[in-house]
Amino acid sequence: MMERIRAFEEQACLAAERDKLVLGAIHPSIGQEAVAAGIMHNLSKEDILLSTHRGHGHTLAKGASSLAMMRELLGREGGCCGGKGGSMHIADFSVGMLGANGVVGANITIAAGAAHAIRLLGDNRIVVDIFGDGAVNRGPFLEGINWAVVFKLPILFVCEDNQYSATTKTKTMTGGDGAAARAASLGMRSTVVDGNDVEAIADTMTDIAARLRDGGPPEFLHAKTYRRMGHTSFDPAAYRPEGEAVEEEKKNDPIERQRAILRAVGMTEDDIQLLHQNAQKEMIDILQKAAGTPFPASDTAFIDVQDIGSPAVEAY
Repeated sequence: MMERIRAFEEQACLAAERDKLVLGAIHPSIGQEAVAAGIMHNLSKEDILLSTHRGHGHTLAKGASSLAMMRELLGREGGCCGGKGGSMHIADFSVGMLGANGVVGANITIAAGAAHAIRLLGDNRIVVDIFGDGAVNRGPFLEGINWAVVFKLPILFVCEDNQYSATTKTKTMTGGDGAAARAASLGMRSTVVDGNDVEAIADTMTDIAARLRDGGPPEFLHAKTYRRMGHTSFDPAAYRPEGEAVEEEKKNDPIERQRAILRAVGMTEDDIQLLHQNAQKEMIDILQKAAGTPFPASDTAFIDVQDIGSPAVEAY
């Protein structure tokens, strides 16, 4: 899954930069693939996911079609939102992915609402809400977490801490001991995990998911990772210290770390490379297919728009 996520985003960046096929920004999560793969490994299709503007990996790992996702990025017919949502608002309700969100932190309160609905319905689904470290300094962070604690909602809040809030080091603009400490101050069980260790994330998520399904209170997971690219595919990230990203790639790449584990338990180099090659081929093929797909017909432009009339007339 990590190989597929990386290959998808590499092709998406090529589509945006080289081929000018994407109108708008692409926010890559290259270097952060372990969070998506580890967490989604323990979710069912019926469980609910909400994500950030950097949500390709989460959506793919939740089970969305790579072709439908690429078509969505290119604004084409057959995209998972009909070509109307694009990268930052990608969603696929058929796999429980309620959507990425272009507003930092806005998904937190939406996720709390989804979890509250599940509690009222009385089933054993759980909600996972993923947001970045920059979101912890915005109002919805407190609102959503407080609501979940008060009503004991079946939700896991995940801070995917890639160390940067757009172009600024998050630690330079965040008071106190950070995301997990803030959640713990509201009485929420909080766990800090190496966000580049996919097995540690999967194991931790196995335990958390079991507690939530058994009726346990909401929890918080702080996954510390690193954003290898700029804020968008077009951002050269000149604000980072020279050599920082290169050093992270060399020492802390989640895919390379997992390859080392696979070698240690006896997987051959050929089999490891085959995983890589299959992922690359899949995503090269889906970009070609997506680029060859027509744009939606103009008469579909408003079919998703709801008009309930004037609020002034309807309400009064």
